Amino acid sequence: MKLSLEALPGHLSGALAPVYLISGDEPLRVSESLDALRARARQLGFSERDVHFVERGTDWSTIRGAAGTLSLFGDRRIIEIRMPTGKPGVSGGAALTALIDSVQDDVLLVIITDKLDQAAQKADWFRAAESRGAWLAVPDMPAAKLGSWLRERCQRAGLVLDDAAVQLLAERVEGNLLAAHQEIEKLRLLLPPGRVPVDAVLAAVSDSTRFDVFALGDAVLSGDGARALRILDALQGEGVEPTLALWALTREMRSLWALRNGTPIYGRGAQMAAIERARPRAQKLSFARLIARAARADRMIKGRLQGDPWGEMMLFAADFCGYRTPAPPSGAH
Repeated sequence: MKLSLEALPGHLSGALAPVYLISGDEPLRVSESLDALRARARQLGFSERDVHFVERGTDWSTIRGAAGTLSLFGDRRIIEIRMPTGKPGVSGGAALTALIDSVQDDVLLVIITDKLDQAAQKADWFRAAESRGAWLAVPDMPAAKLGSWLRERCQRAGLVLDDAAVQLLAERVEGNLLAAHQEIEKLRLLLPPGRVPVDAVLAAVSDSTRFDVFALGDAVLSGDGARALRILDALQGEGVEPTLALWALTREMRSLWALRNGTPIYGRGAQMAAIERARPRAQKLSFARLIARAARADRMIKGRLQGDPWGEMMLFAADFCGYRTPAPPSGAH
């Protein structure tokens, strides 16, 4: 059975399934879904909770043994398996499938992963979990819906923000829902209930963008040129070494080059999903142009070519994201 976030409250008002698989890359939404499931489980007598983290070389027999061991006090238990990649391997997948099939009434099995790709959704353990229980695929927050989400969360906190205040808050948190939750809690503590003007938000919230080189890579990979340029500007302002920014840009360039040429790519779950979504763009990129930009920026960083490496990297990001820019000069000058 597949669940949606919208259907979750209604589902939790009834009996629980023996197995739940919760997947997604948005920490706040995953965490809140887990909290709701745990709260309902406690109401139904699941008073103990065992948590297991799956890493390379995990001993699955230990996890199966924990699930099969009777509670000392006869209590019902939640067994949580946190498996970030969603890829337990051949032996791990077999063990997980057997565990799902053997869950008894006194155990609630909850598996938490990052967003699952198509290959993971074809695995035996995934099919067993969806067949025996419920799969909640927690979606990312669409940028178009962030404003309404922020407004609704503020209203729940007793705050009414005008359009300008909502826009400011959205820009400050840069799509990070966990940061947004923290800023709304701060506003709730600092300000009285009621209408909140934009200047009050400006005075109260901190800049939660926390731009880093990985955010830069994610921005160019998704083709979001405006965000990539804002991040580059912020990184320069924060005094980040330009070498690190160039590394992030060229890493994603190499990823899409490998994708276009059928070369195996390895990375974290969220990054691999982003690379796969960029597949159509990989066929259109001018890699010769990008390589020329990267080489010029590298020579500028090393002092072998006059110019501003940050400006050159902005042109690189713009090219990567599909903007029209002047062709890079040929040669070293």
